[in-house]
Amino acid sequence: MKDNKLGLWLLVALVVGNMVGSGIFMLPNTLAKVASPSAVITAWFMTGSGVLMIALVFGNLSIRKPDLSGGPQLYATALFRKGSRTSHMSGYFVSWGYWVANIAGNVAVVTTFASYLSAFFPIMTNQAELFTIFGFTMKLGNFITFLICSVFLWVNHAIIIRGIEGAGKLNLIATAAKVLGFALFIIIGLMAFDSSNIVPLMQDRVSETGEHLGFLQQLSMAAMATMWAFLGVESAVVFSKRARKKSYVQIATILGLGIALLLYISISVLAMGVMTQEELINSHKPLVDALSIVIGPSGSYIMAGLGLISLIGTTIGWLLLSAEVPYQAAKQGLFLPVFKLENRHGSPAKALTITNGVTQLLLLSTLSSSIAEEFELVTTIAILAVLVPYTIASIYQLKLVWLGETYEGQMRQRIVDGIIAVLATLYSLWVIRSAMTDWFTFLAGVGMVLFGIVFYPLVKNNKK
Repeated sequence: MKDNKLGLWLLVALVVGNMVGSGIFMLPNTLAKVASPSAVITAWFMTGSGVLMIALVFGNLSIRKPDLSGGPQLYATALFRKGSRTSHMSGYFVSWGYWVANIAGNVAVVTTFASYLSAFFPIMTNQAELFTIFGFTMKLGNFITFLICSVFLWVNHAIIIRGIEGAGKLNLIATAAKVLGFALFIIIGLMAFDSSNIVPLMQDRVSETGEHLGFLQQLSMAAMATMWAFLGVESAVVFSKRARKKSYVQIATILGLGIALLLYISISVLAMGVMTQEELINSHKPLVDALSIVIGPSGSYIMAGLGLISLIGTTIGWLLLSAEVPYQAAKQGLFLPVFKLENRHGSPAKALTITNGVTQLLLLSTLSSSIAEEFELVTTIAILAVLVPYTIASIYQLKLVWLGETYEGQMRQRIVDGIIAVLATLYSLWVIRSAMTDWFTFLAGVGMVLFGIVFYPLVKNNKK
């Protein structure tokens, strides 16, 4: 098996690349629908602070518990008595929930790629009807979008299957390109910023049921949406077994979060300053449309091209993440044993193939719905699923602090880490509570996690 070790900057690129992807391109539209500028800006700072607490938890655990490397599922097992059934089931369900979250993330990233590609090929939005069968009407644009999404998914699959390190280097190049491109957008956005597009900061918003949304309701819904942007902050922790040095994990996590947060807040505010709220609400490619307003049609092509480069790197990172967690969990006896098989390049071949196969099935939904609708649904499901391991990790940190484990003679650090863990836990629970405003999506997310019980009997046979 190849070494496939990841250096500091490859780990940073995975963190930044996995966070700064589809969210930055689609969120200005999603946020404008549910919240006014004041609630959006407040949500970014609240979410950034909350995710910082989660990142500090992951970074701290990677140093204090280096033996628990390979994914957040190990923190779930460590919460309970070693070797107990509760410990094993907890690790399995966290692994399953995290896998479900990443599959939903794969769908969101791939469909966003197609959305930005449509700037070059308008036929992808063509509403001409091809045929009707059993009451379902196939439209030309949806059919082409599905084909493009499928090809894009399996091309990335072929790249990753040849080796983790090579895929990581390609992700690094794409991440560097996207950061430089976003810096260009920020400069242009500052030049064209019009404060009249943001004021009044507090504006009315109405839910799908016609309910008037006050500031706190807007803030809650915006916080749920912005949380999607930070999924992937644990990427370095997931790949900790492949890191050249364990110390790189904490550095990459904090540095990657800082870069992503700076980009998110800057671009979100500038997008609101370049476009009116109505334009943002009706835009399916907000950053493309923003540059188009500032520098004409050429601007839309520049931003769309940047988006495509960015999303290539993000897709590689997400696919790596979605295969690595079940692969490591299977090796630990916490997931279906077939997922631990790898190829001669050291890639988790079976985990990647099964994951992408499920992703392909979910992409069938693009045949009947718009990309914007698809994005909003799968991102919410992904957030709900991934908050389970985030919450578990924070509670495990609390356990270490409470028992004083690894804190001999470090009372001050013990108190600081305890405060961080409490804040991370409360934040995670608050976001889960925010998702309860849409019961259908909430139950869909919870249902996908609970569905994992069907396969648990197979996993028990893999238990060490």
